[in-house]
Amino acid sequence: MGLGGTGLGNMYRATDPKVAHDTVHAAFANGLRYFDTAPVYGFGLAESRLGEAIASLPRDEIVISSKVGYDLVPIPPEEVKPVLWDAAPPFRADFDYSRDAVLRSIEGSLKRLGVDTIDMLAIHDPDEALHFAPGEDPFARSRFREAMEGAYPALDELRSQGVIKAVGVGINQWQMLADFVTAGRFDYFLLAGRYTLLEQEPLATLLPECEKRGTRIVIGGPYNSGILATGPVEGATFNTKIAPPTVLERVRRIQKVCESHGVPLPAAALQFPLGHPIVASVIPGARAVAELEQNLAYMRWTIPASLWSDLKTEGLVDARAPLPTENAYAIAE
Repeated sequence: MGLGGTGLGNMYRATDPKVAHDTVHAAFANGLRYFDTAPVYGFGLAESRLGEAIASLPRDEIVISSKVGYDLVPIPPEEVKPVLWDAAPPFRADFDYSRDAVLRSIEGSLKRLGVDTIDMLAIHDPDEALHFAPGEDPFARSRFREAMEGAYPALDELRSQGVIKAVGVGINQWQMLADFVTAGRFDYFLLAGRYTLLEQEPLATLLPECEKRGTRIVIGGPYNSGILATGPVEGATFNTKIAPPTVLERVRRIQKVCESHGVPLPAAALQFPLGHPIVASVIPGARAVAELEQNLAYMRWTIPASLWSDLKTEGLVDARAPLPTENAYAIAE
């Protein structure tokens, strides 16, 4: 398990700087060594807070991943509009996947993080962070070509020079990743949602191709942006939108199976993706020590093999999905 950085960047609501600092230190104290962040998270705030927190920690024990693709452009404070990031610095984020923008972005990230190197860098949101509904075209807003012609060669060169260790793509859909995996040599994909206890569509095409090419998967958003943490309550969110009745009903059924085995729904949600041998990490966000500790408790929860088999029997999990009990790597880690 790693720590996702959106909470450090004031996603949805502001986080006190000391609380953010304490959360990072609590993560390290509990054995977490992987921290994910991005320039766009709080318009630099998440990177700055992570940098401040790890300054007193041994850098050689920590793996940091960040991203490129958003250019942070300063704007007058009076132009600041309500956005995803609460109480964020006065910037706007423009998409830019050019070589110059990538190098500029990395320089800014290094400065904010206060480090000499970043271990992993991903091309961020080449679909313009498009959240699409079933039936909509996931390629409606595609910057695939720009990413492969500008950002990828720059990152590939830095990797060949040993400046960075891994090149990836961070995105909220799996369809475009099926193109990326064959277009370049990617070490990892940071997939937000899409391979969760609720969604397993990538099993048919993307994941086998990743396995064939040695591309690992980091799972962000393991709770599908809320509903797998809260359960099917009124107003529950599914992939950042209010969950439709069909999703609520499916979660009710999954939760019922979990309860029959004495397992909290979030524990099953957090552990499920690690059943696949190419999933290297799952990185739920946490904006406070209590949230982090709750995630750790869910990750350590003992889940009987019968729960997973019952979910398959009920048709609530794809029959092809590898399960945590079948993946010795996940258990050992």
